Amino acid sequence: MKKDIHPEYRDVVFRDVSCDYSFVTKSTVHTKDKVVWEDGKEYPLVKIDVSSQSHPFYTGNEKRLDLTGQIDKFNKKFAKSGFVKPKK
Repeated sequence: MKKDIHPEYRDVVFRDVSCDYSFVTKSTVHTKDKVVWEDGKEYPLVKIDVSSQSHPFYTGNEKRLDLTGQIDKFNKKFAKSGFVKPKK
């Protein structure tokens, strides 16, 4: 393996700025920001907009569309033109 061609793989703090949630994981991402973590050590800091703590799918705040009404509206609109066969 060649030396000095691989990025540095180290502990990095990722902070979700939308809900002030932080976690430490391994990464090769480059950043200029640093933060002191709970263990007293200083780690590089990456600010992110969405994490599992703020994403609607994981928090249960996901909005679901009522497609049934839209499908019926489409079928009703295009049944006259012969594009969609009317329901029997």
